[in-house]
Amino acid sequence: MLKNSISVALFSAIIICVISCKDDAVPKPASQLRLDYPVAEYVRYETNCPFTFDLNTEGIVKQNGNCNLSIDYPKMKATIYLTYKPVTNNIDSLLTDAQTLTYKHVVKADDIIEQPFRNPNDKVFGMFYQVNGNTATNTRFYVTDSTKHFIDCSVYFYTKPNFDSIMPASSYVRNDLQNLMESLRWK
Repeated sequence: MLKNSISVALFSAIIICVISCKDDAVPKPASQLRLDYPVAEYVRYETNCPFTFDLNTEGIVKQNGNCNLSIDYPKMKATIYLTYKPVTNNIDSLLTDAQTLTYKHVVKADDIIEQPFRNPNDKVFGMFYQVNGNTATNTRFYVTDSTKHFIDCSVYFYTKPNFDSIMPASSYVRNDLQNLMESLRWK
């Protein structure tokens, strides 16, 4: 009986040693979400509207009447809204409306960076806004020729505004929006 007890105790001790001989648990380092987007490829977007521009092939254009466009980015859950308005002795009110819409975000914005845009050869003038912080839209612009045409454009993401989370997608779409503005030509 004593021999059986010693055998069971010895066997139990060996099993416990084998089971407990593992590497110590080491916490994994903090990871970062990696979002890879394709390299932007641009094609000229032609329409019956009085303007044309270069469009990223990732964007899906929908014409919403009166030369108003929405450009969807399904992978990024974002949409660029482009609104065209003819200038009819109302350039001051169009400019005021565009600037007011941008500065309504000042409550949530950390800062707003203005970048004037001038292309005198093609008569395209405007302002590019980068709105940093947890705002509904973080990139906007307007362009005009001051006599006939005015375009107001902004980006919206279909998610709760959290600037850190959408930063990669926001940067990608911001570059497209800036390219759109710089490549825009009046017909």
